[in-house]
Amino acid sequence: MSDVQLQATTLRAGAEGPSLGISSVADYVALLKPRVMSLVVFTGFVGLYLAPGSIHPVLGAIAILCIAIGAGASGAINMWYDRDIDAVMSRTLDRPIVRGRIDPEAALAFGSVLSGFSVMVMGLAVNWAAAALLALTIGFYVFVYTMWLKRSTPQNIVIGGAAGAFPPMIGWAAVTGGISFESVVLFAIIFMWTPPHFWALSLYRCEDYARAGVPMLPVVAGKPETRRQILIYSLLLAPLAVLPWYLGTAGALYGAGSILLGALFLTGAWRIWRIGDGPRAETAARHLFAYSILYLFLIFTLLILDRTWSLAGSMLGGWM
Repeated sequence: MSDVQLQATTLRAGAEGPSLGISSVADYVALLKPRVMSLVVFTGFVGLYLAPGSIHPVLGAIAILCIAIGAGASGAINMWYDRDIDAVMSRTLDRPIVRGRIDPEAALAFGSVLSGFSVMVMGLAVNWAAAALLALTIGFYVFVYTMWLKRSTPQNIVIGGAAGAFPPMIGWAAVTGGISFESVVLFAIIFMWTPPHFWALSLYRCEDYARAGVPMLPVVAGKPETRRQILIYSLLLAPLAVLPWYLGTAGALYGAGSILLGALFLTGAWRIWRIGDGPRAETAARHLFAYSILYLFLIFTLLILDRTWSLAGSMLGGWM
């Protein structure tokens, strides 16, 4: 048995051994991956806000709550399944299952109950189209990404990114009861954003993934190919993000902002590609990773602002 395997076995045994203490509320909150959940909730809200038609505020709040619970449930099941590799990677060593603060079986039960609860409430209170999309999202993240793709292919982030891209479609379906091309575009923006976002992270966390045996692109294909793929996906993302303006889903405010934000994203991707393995390579990767989070937040914030501006203009026009 290699040193890495021995370390993983030892750490996993510790994670599955007797609890170090009574699980706290904070431990269960951590199990839900609140940082990931916040982005999912935000993009889901944007889909709901942009959708044509109307929804009662209480039902809208229930829809967003169900999206949040479903996302958290997926995170809990992900931590249950990935507890062996989490025990080897430095950025996940403090997760509650790894530290023995939550029993793995309790985490699985917690995530499973929340999954079923979120889908049922969405279906009964809102509509079954949104519930079906929520169930698809949870199932895709757990079974397709976590249990299959993550450990088997460097395309794990590309295909698995679909799970994080569904929330705007769920929010849209909560209002309209269906799917439209406009909601698919919102899905596509997140889907195309995911690879350069995570590959930028993996460039400076490469050793972490290699230790855990996760076939991220830089581990399998090398850093030069990862930098090239980041640039390619960024070149595809930038014009795609302008599409809501072209389709009329958003106006000029969004159009101008998305072009500027896309240009900055391309600048970061180009910088990573141009620097190569130089001394500033890790800094460039860290900067793009940080900016990619800000980018997605600002893109969807612009959609809200543009929609609000449009609604305000229509109201003012009706009064005059």
